[in-house]
Amino acid sequence: MKTGSAFTWTSPLDGPWPVAYVGGDLERAEAEWLISNDVGTYAMSTLALMHTRRQHGLLCTYVEGQDKRHIILSHLEMTLETGGRTHNLSTHQFPNTAPTLGYLALESFTQDPLPRWVFRLPTGTVERTVSLVRGHHAVVIALTWTGKQPARVTLRPLLPMRPSDELCREHGGMVQRVVLRGGEVEVQPAVHLPPVVLRHSGIFMGFPDWWRKFEYLADRGRYLDFQEDMWSPGVLELALESRQTSYLVAFVGQPPPQDARELVLSAAEEQLARDPNPRLAPEVRSLAVGVETFVLGDGDAVVAGYPWLDAWSRDTLLSLRGAYLARGQVERAKRTFEGVLDALEDGLLPQRLKVEGTRVACADASLWLFDVGKSVLDADPSDARFRARMLGALSSVFERVERSPGSVLWVNSEGFVENAASYPLTWMDSRAEGKALTPRWGLAVELQALWYRATSVLSEFCEAEGQLDLADRARARRDQLLASFARRFWSHDRGYPFDCIAGRSDAAENWTDASVRPNALIALAVAPELFEPWQRQEILARVDERLLTPRGLRTLDPADPRYMGHAGGTIAERSRASHLGAVWPHLLLYYVRAVKHEGGDLGRLREVIRAALPGGSALGYVPQSADGDAPHKGRGSPAYAIASAMLLEALVLELGVGDEGRTLW
Repeated sequence: MKTGSAFTWTSPLDGPWPVAYVGGDLERAEAEWLISNDVGTYAMSTLALMHTRRQHGLLCTYVEGQDKRHIILSHLEMTLETGGRTHNLSTHQFPNTAPTLGYLALESFTQDPLPRWVFRLPTGTVERTVSLVRGHHAVVIALTWTGKQPARVTLRPLLPMRPSDELCREHGGMVQRVVLRGGEVEVQPAVHLPPVVLRHSGIFMGFPDWWRKFEYLADRGRYLDFQEDMWSPGVLELALESRQTSYLVAFVGQPPPQDARELVLSAAEEQLARDPNPRLAPEVRSLAVGVETFVLGDGDAVVAGYPWLDAWSRDTLLSLRGAYLARGQVERAKRTFEGVLDALEDGLLPQRLKVEGTRVACADASLWLFDVGKSVLDADPSDARFRARMLGALSSVFERVERSPGSVLWVNSEGFVENAASYPLTWMDSRAEGKALTPRWGLAVELQALWYRATSVLSEFCEAEGQLDLADRARARRDQLLASFARRFWSHDRGYPFDCIAGRSDAAENWTDASVRPNALIALAVAPELFEPWQRQEILARVDERLLTPRGLRTLDPADPRYMGHAGGTIAERSRASHLGAVWPHLLLYYVRAVKHEGGDLGRLREVIRAALPGGSALGYVPQSADGDAPHKGRGSPAYAIASAMLLEALVLELGVGDEGRTLW
């Protein structure tokens, strides 16, 4: 890979990307950075490039024949020699010792728009940039030295070659064979995975070895094990001339077609194009740039979150309005929606998209099709082909729910939509030790609202298309639900709707769950017609008093004896807390809708959303959740798609935050 003059691109001085001055302070460098590409490959670590999670790495990607992402290239151990001195610029945590000292030379991190580190040494500076290649499982590392004397850098690739949720231990199974070609090194240390190719402009010296006992501090307490060994095939030496850039391209699968410099410039241009409009409010620009991180292909699906989630049907649907419609991308919205429709089977969506094998049905995602589908069609009502396809799909969901008593999702004799399975069927789907923590089987309040919305949308569509029989059936179900809901779902003792109730009011095992959760707010936002005006005010007052925080909404009233205000600890403990008190930022969209419907102060709502941004450890992203108790530390996935997308939807589509009357996009 040839060395060339230092690359450049034109970034706005007030761009929406994160900037951090480090100044050799490790605490300032604990924040995380993230980039991804359209095939779900990502690179992520801390600003110090000291991995604190097992999912951190420079080339983390799906590989052929595997259904999980793999960490292919974890680290590039970097040492620079100049002026007779050697500087180790890497930072790692090993057992029973302080971190190695590479961070002391780290002056700053900027993402303008590509992640860029500046290391300041006594005789010059070295800039390190990381970018991913569109359409490929490939990462490009660019190094630019500025100094009076030339320098030489040594890079040691560390290759764990394992699934992203596992750890590697030293073993004898790594294949120690290296294939050398002009400007390339090819290794295939794991025979069940494809070869790794390193393109470079230097000299490779084969020296296979294991590096041992890297510690991941964020995994301590979360997992029983948080130490890892990694294999290296040898070292690369690159000569660095002042103001010249050298490159290393690492990839698996199809090789990138362009030279490294063009790949970096293309990646920068793609990132710059995500900035919608410099006149927009800063929070809108930041969310708009960040939300594209989660998009696969040109709108094929949405990755639920990085670094450990993949494409889920619910998350894809709930992200759609913010990810596309709020940014004026109607065609991509239609493409994504139709991609979700492709996954329909027997009238139900699976939980996960783009996964072969056993399907697990997702009840609420199947009902969200109606509400989200109407939004997409309203954005382009003239598309007859899309309208016909959507109507056919929605009709199939309606018929499935109508005809399948006792199976996943069905309508009972009172017109409620009932759910039951061996696993949770609503968004509160966490499990620990194989058990559902918040199963909510029976009649869940927000599913009733989604069914009301589904029957309303379907009756409207069918009437417009002349399908009067189906329109009448859907309308009858809507009216039946409205009457039954008023009779059974209000808890007069709590002054709040029941969260979940038994399927039949006359059953011997009749029960009600009066937990104060945000699900009643979701129901209010989706179908306010289900509530009397005084009930809507009661719900909002209780939400304000018990659930609303600066970072989002709690999943349980703190007065409840089951409430967990801290969502740390082991995976099981975190799973328990996730719906027993943890705060979820994306729920603020429902709060905005409900308050707006009741004529609330839009200015206050804008400040509520702004206060929740960004709120987590990953710069430029909104986390999945946070502790229920102050200071509401970010938890869950550090970069969560529906959090970014739904807050963007709230700002742009609900609150009209933009450039005050000028064109948004």
